[in-house]
Amino acid sequence: VGCCCGRRLNYYYINTPFGSTCTLLFENIKMKFNAAVSSSRRKARKAHFGAHSEARRKLMSANLSKELQARHGVRSMPIRKDDEVLITRGMYKTREGKVTAVYRKKWVVHVERITREKVNGQSIPVGIPASSLVITKLKLDKDRKAKLEAKSKNKDGKKEDAAMTNVD
Repeated sequence: VGCCCGRRLNYYYINTPFGSTCTLLFENIKMKFNAAVSSSRRKARKAHFGAHSEARRKLMSANLSKELQARHGVRSMPIRKDDEVLITRGMYKTREGKVTAVYRKKWVVHVERITREKVNGQSIPVGIPASSLVITKLKLDKDRKAKLEAKSKNKDGKKEDAAMTNVD
């Protein structure tokens, strides 16, 4: 049921002799998993769009290709310059190329040969959202290798713990 004052569906509107009021319906309420984390849309959007550069790095992650997922045991990684990617959505779908820039301020990634012509003839790179990309080849340095190993080890550890909980 809707409400007079635009609240969620777990409220309903009652006319009483003393005036109208909104009353809460208890059967539709869902409990939060973690009381320390806000479920406010406003706060979530503020945190997302106001995130600092290092937080944006993590938010601008892309899935690894199936082959890389099988090899490293990791599903996704933050995108960085010199990774090779496949575009999976939008006008440039199925095009591949090397990442030339990760523009965190604008939440986009620039891929080589993905450009458009300006009216004056100048060629400019087109920004592609990180979520529209699949990483097909990683540029591995020692820090990134360590991160991959840590992520895959953490994932394996969780599976073993889950398997051991059913032993009893």
